[in-house]
Amino acid sequence: MRIALFQPDIPQNTGAILRLCACLDVEAHIIEPAGFPITDRNFRRAGMDYLNHVRLVRHEFWRAFEQWRHDAGSRLLLLTTSGQRCYLDHRYQADDVLLLGRESAGVPDEVRAGADARLVVPMRRDVRSLNVATAASIVLGEALRQTSGFAFAETPPAVEQAPALAPKDI
Repeated sequence: MRIALFQPDIPQNTGAILRLCACLDVEAHIIEPAGFPITDRNFRRAGMDYLNHVRLVRHEFWRAFEQWRHDAGSRLLLLTTSGQRCYLDHRYQADDVLLLGRESAGVPDEVRAGADARLVVPMRRDVRSLNVATAASIVLGEALRQTSGFAFAETPPAVEQAPALAPKDI
């Protein structure tokens, strides 16, 4: 599973998504130009020391990313508020790329047309959108669940249950 950010323009969101990728062992791709210098101080602050643990690939422009993706044989799944399918109804594959658009403008028509699927996180109609890092987390969790992408994680120890109280103890 991979996450790709199309020309991100808020460094704190990008840092949060890279931290997500580091923690869940997911490769991250940034399709440039970004709306901020990748070395920007805020970007580093949001990503904290997790940036040393993320596999990050930078693409100079959209067509370079598309060439890489076609060579890799990966499907492109665009997360968008105008998606045609609920993210829960999609069947993910381990080599899929989850694409997130610019916070300020989404993606252009050329990018939208190149997507193999356009997925949406259902939400109330009277609100505009989720934060891009929040949307990435929600969909990535489902995609990893379906593809057994959490295999790296150790099973937590069983939690001991306290004995139930009898009505006379209450």
